[in-house]
Amino acid sequence: MCDACVIESVKNRMLSRRSFFRAAAAGAATVAAASSGALSPALAQAPTKATDLTHELYEEFPTFFGDQQFFREQKFNFKEHHFNLFELRVNEHTGTHVDAPLHFSADGKSVAEIPVSDLVVPLAVVDIREKAAENPDAQLTPDDIKAWIAANGDLPDKACVALLSGWDKHLGTDKFRNADAEGKMHFPGFHAEAVQYLAENSTAVGIAVDTLSLDYGISPDFATHYAWLGSGHWGLEGAANLDQLPARGATLVVGAPKVRGGTGGPARVFALV
Repeated sequence: MCDACVIESVKNRMLSRRSFFRAAAAGAATVAAASSGALSPALAQAPTKATDLTHELYEEFPTFFGDQQFFREQKFNFKEHHFNLFELRVNEHTGTHVDAPLHFSADGKSVAEIPVSDLVVPLAVVDIREKAAENPDAQLTPDDIKAWIAANGDLPDKACVALLSGWDKHLGTDKFRNADAEGKMHFPGFHAEAVQYLAENSTAVGIAVDTLSLDYGISPDFATHYAWLGSGHWGLEGAANLDQLPARGATLVVGAPKVRGGTGGPARVFALV
């Protein structure tokens, strides 16, 4: 047999073996996923669009307490060292970030212990922009959730319920914190009764807000934080671009930091539709 024929024969055999193993691996993965319950109807659909729900983090990013919480120092630069490298110092709860159950409980799960299956979930967007425009102290209530259900059907299994107040559009202005003369902030949030309703009537694993806090700005006691995080759920604060998503049908992907013992941390968050 000629050399060229031998080479062609070996190539075809290798391609055949690759195809066989590729098909076998795909089949095994499908069987494993199906048997483990890893695939859900909300995640099985092929997305056609990804929407970034993350604000860019920078030194002057507004914070709940008002002080700077993100710092960076350049340790290496390209001109001198032929590469760039920054050392970062950041408060866990800065920018678009995750609140882990440990943030408001004595022994809740740390951010590293949140199962990844709870961070890739269906998203339900509850729009309260109209009442937030009229009253910066507006809260998402059980009635808002019931109205969403009446219009869109039951909440998806293991969903994240997001509050769309439109407050992300105020980033870069004083209205994002919206502090009065006494230093009290005024922006929307979840009512404690709303998260209690979710805990008792749904399988929701997370909630999200486009403001600085899960609680509304003038909350005197962090009632929503204690009720929701304290019962083992997670929260997302400082979300962006929720207005670009449908009320139902998006899949949320939360890139939570995997820091041992962390109470939360800045995250890259996006939605697939």
